[in-house]
Order: sequence, then structure tokens, then C-alpha cells
Amino acid sequence: MRRFSGKAARRMATELGRERAKSAIRTLRAEDAGAVAEILRRSPEAVFWPEASVKEVLEWQGILGIASEADGKLVGFLIGRQTSEEAEILNLALAPESRRKGEGGALLQAAVEEFRTRGVNRVFLEVRESNVPGITFYARHKFSKTGRREGYYRDPSEAALVMEHKLVR
Repeated sequence: MRRFSGKAARRMATELGRERAKSAIRTLRAEDAGAVAEILRRSPEAVFWPEASVKEVLEWQGILGIASEADGKLVGFLIGRQTSEEAEILNLALAPESRRKGEGGALLQAAVEEFRTRGVNRVFLEVRESNVPGITFYARHKFSKTGRREGYYRDPSEAALVMEHKLVR
């Protein structure tokens, strides 16, 4: 099980400021599934996965699960999947009270760096077309719009923007 710590984690905490330094980035575990589902319940802009689905996804081949924890409590997570030299961010969400403190950026940065060490050259994701804060967040982290998928999301039905980050080795 990979633990995100040491020099890289300290550098991220320093770069992201005092608020960020209170939390730790670690590997997401199956026992976190209930907390992940609760964060998703409180995040209407994210795709909801029930606890059982979170546990199932964490067992898939090529999965990368990263958690952000503060004071012993899960405050955010990222789940991605690698297939050969490409990776996809499947879900990223933060507890509402933990937003705008650098947690999402730390999770995304940790995932991109881990994928880079695994030989990935392209990371992509889908984001709701109406999720302007999400689109802005990903653009700030070097993701660019590369396409659109009509009717990708349900409840409500909505198009997804496809965004991509090309990694330089």
C-alpha cells in the first residue's frame, strides 16, 4: 500500500499553505468506502457511487485511490484508473467544508505524479458542462478541453466536457 509522505508531501503542504498542512494524503482503502459515499452524497456536482460500488471499484485492476485526511477524518478522495499509457480520473470530491483549501489540488497533483511514475503519458476526465468551478479547477491544473459527450450524465441528463492533461516525462 503506497503512502504519500516524505519530501514530496511536505513540499505540497508548504506550497499549498497552512490550511493544507493540517491534512495528510494517503492511499484510499476499502474501509473508507462509507466516508467516500457520504462525501459524494454531499456533493451534487459529483457522480454518486454507493458504498458497495466504491469497494468494488477499488478492487479493479489499474485503480489508484488517494485520500485526504484531516484530524483522522476523510475529507476528500480521488479515484483514477490506468490502462496502458493512459489514465482517467473517475471521481474526485471533497467534503464541502474542506473545499477551497488546496485539498483537491493536492489530490490531483499526487495522482498525476503517481501516474507519471507508472509510465502514463495522458490523463483525462469528464466533467459536467455546467460545473464551471470544476472546469476552472481542472484548467488551473493543466487540463485542457478536448471534446464533448452529449447526454453523458443522467439525473439530470447533461453533456460532459472531456479534458486532458498530457504528461511530460
